Amino acid sequence: MSDAAVDLGRVGVWTFQLDLVPSSQSKEAAAELEELGYGAVWVPEAVGREAFTNSAILLSGTERMAVATGIASIWARDAMAAAAAHNTLTEAYPGRFLLGLGVSHQPMVDHVRGHTYDKPYSAMVKYLDAMDSALFMAATPSQPPQRVLAALGPKMLALAAERAAGAHPYFVPPEHTAFAREHLGADPLLAVEQAVVLETDPAAAREIARAHMSIYIGLPNYANNLRRLGFTDDDLAAPGSDRLVDAIVAWGTIDDVVARVAAHHDAGADHVCIQALGADATAVPVDAWRRLAPALLG
Repeated sequence: MSDAAVDLGRVGVWTFQLDLVPSSQSKEAAAELEELGYGAVWVPEAVGREAFTNSAILLSGTERMAVATGIASIWARDAMAAAAAHNTLTEAYPGRFLLGLGVSHQPMVDHVRGHTYDKPYSAMVKYLDAMDSALFMAATPSQPPQRVLAALGPKMLALAAERAAGAHPYFVPPEHTAFAREHLGADPLLAVEQAVVLETDPAAAREIARAHMSIYIGLPNYANNLRRLGFTDDDLAAPGSDRLVDAIVAWGTIDDVVARVAAHHDAGADHVCIQALGADATAVPVDAWRRLAPALLG
């Protein structure tokens, strides 16, 4: 990969809610995020919009802000199609599209997509090899396409440093950010997701946080990563201990969120993308984005 990376800025937004509104509204929301000063918007790929198409929609509605996938699944398309889409968006929007690529999770791969989740690290290596050797007989980008890998453990982090511009860890506390930086080395990009709740009542904040966390603590990739950081089976037992909730989700005042984002930066993150949570998980959290922007981006 080239040393020249897509400029994400120091803080961006991670959101799935833009999938839940018409594309015209998602473009308007992305344009507001750009106007507020966020450096990037990250969008997932699970059972909603297709990642590259969704990115193209958001890129078309903005002028400067980067759009990143967090993450596009290697099981959603073959490597040649991924390479073609990556080149196409990079050519159309130079310096603004970052491909976040990952192995997803066994329940999604086996039961939803109908593949076999076996040896995910080896599958990723094979996929990257195929992407890098894929034919692309179309107008080429003026800048090399950039990618990061969804990476939690040492092997995938090392692969992210070797075969990509860096890593995009999700569902992690600042302690993992320090761990990731150690394994990536000094130069690769480290772009970390951080869930946040602007709610000062502990019970209400943790209720929102637990609703968000419920699906993730049951996924082996995330659970094993948290055990690596010292969390126990008691912490991980549903609905999650207060200790775990408070580590994963930054809740409280705007200053509390700013402090958590700063903790990730201090631990070695280049970029932190905040995922704003609310009582209505389906609502686009525009109010939280607006309230946080001056403090995070000022």
